[in-house]
Amino acid sequence: MINVVIFFLIIVNLFLIFLLNKKKIKGFFYKNKIQTVDLNKLNDIFLNKQIDKNLLGPKEEVIVKSFCIDKNNKIVGMTSDYEAWIISSLSKISNKIFEFGTCSGKTTYLMALNSSDDTQITTITLKPENLNDIEKQFLDNKTSFRNIINESIYEKFLFSGTKYENKIDVIFQNSLTFDEKKFNNKFDLIFIDGGHTYSIVKNDSEKSFRMLRKNGIILWHDFVPGKESAKNVVKYINNISSRKKIFHIKNTSLCYYKNNLE
Repeated sequence: MINVVIFFLIIVNLFLIFLLNKKKIKGFFYKNKIQTVDLNKLNDIFLNKQIDKNLLGPKEEVIVKSFCIDKNNKIVGMTSDYEAWIISSLSKISNKIFEFGTCSGKTTYLMALNSSDDTQITTITLKPENLNDIEKQFLDNKTSFRNIINESIYEKFLFSGTKYENKIDVIFQNSLTFDEKKFNNKFDLIFIDGGHTYSIVKNDSEKSFRMLRKNGIILWHDFVPGKESAKNVVKYINNISSRKKIFHIKNTSLCYYKNNLE
């Protein structure tokens, strides 16, 4: 009887260990096809300047404006401070920017804060009343599909009512039905952080490849092998990497593609 109890306790402990470390365990066994690189491989603006023999510092190009979000907002899926700094820095050298997935408008606002006065920013999102129009596709992850609803609750955004709002064009539409033809070859920077189901990531990415200018950059958020809600993001990027040279930025969940590599 004692042996049975001990065996039962061991099984319970192993199960609890798995639950607590599920993401790490999945990440360990997941075969990743994407090469991880240092940030300065993305653009030379991220190379440090030598201030003293023992001190390196940032270039002027990556000194950015930023802000903090009150935790009471309970906004899901936000970029980290480091990721937000990267996007803000790239916005400083971009004239036309497109974003898939506005959510609260945090990243959109940072792009507007840090880009030039004549920069045009376009962002696409769903209206809350249109959420019933979306349907889960066969390959779509259930958690990712649920998160679409959690992130599409806004009709006004963090930039609403600010002087930067006139730089931003918000398109309220399902990106699956969005016709990108008039935007082909137009954008210097495209940020993909919309729905994380496979059908939407594939749709947004393929449209982005057509919308990107020569030397332009596409950034994907939430490339996190082993994370359930990011499962389809990782799957699509790994699948497309046989045709497109995509890299993961070290210490982030960002991947990028540069249009001058092929």
